[in-house]
Amino acid sequence: MPAPTSSEAAPPRKRRPYAARVPLAERREQLMDAALAVIVDEGYERISVDAVAKRAGVARSVVYGAFDNLEVLLGALLDRQQAQAFGRLLETLPVGAETGDPAAFADEPVRRMSAMLREDPDTWRLILLPPGSMPTVVRDRIEADRERFRRLVQAWLSEAQDRRAEPALDAEVLAHALVACAEHFGRLALTEPGRFDAERLIAQVRGILRAVLSLHPPGARGSA
Repeated sequence: MPAPTSSEAAPPRKRRPYAARVPLAERREQLMDAALAVIVDEGYERISVDAVAKRAGVARSVVYGAFDNLEVLLGALLDRQQAQAFGRLLETLPVGAETGDPAAFADEPVRRMSAMLREDPDTWRLILLPPGSMPTVVRDRIEADRERFRRLVQAWLSEAQDRRAEPALDAEVLAHALVACAEHFGRLALTEPGRFDAERLIAQVRGILRAVLSLHPPGARGSA
């Protein structure tokens, strides 16, 4: 019986993941997407170059070819997600000053916010349902953007009040209440999709704002 050759005797070597050549910018986006998926599925404590490479289906060398190290990759991911998230938040704010009915004017922002959650649930899960292992730098950035958004909502409410001569309303307090309410229903939209659809929320936002505004009707300036 002939002796097995070296190629027959040795087990086949496991081939390393092969990554086709793609433009660097595209590769970086792919790797950031993979890192985001790892964080969402497994938490920040499980993120590593190996985990990102495995999720992206590439070798570790491909990751290091796009980013110097894991810290640089995560910094780029945080910058990207922060810019995208805040940009989408700005799109939810009413624009223009042609309306005299802030309650009706709030309809479109609710629809935009509902679409935003559907289109990018992973980013909003990290913001609205943050894992306990979230690094302090990420948590601080989220809170800073939350405050920036609250101030924009406050400015819009103040402008609406000025047009209706309603100085007694506290725009800062109302902005906190509206943002907290939006975040609460955002969490429900992520964890219980379908329970609160956009039209149901719009009806309630209209009712709440009109109830609040009716306490200080136009022309009530200075009245007790």
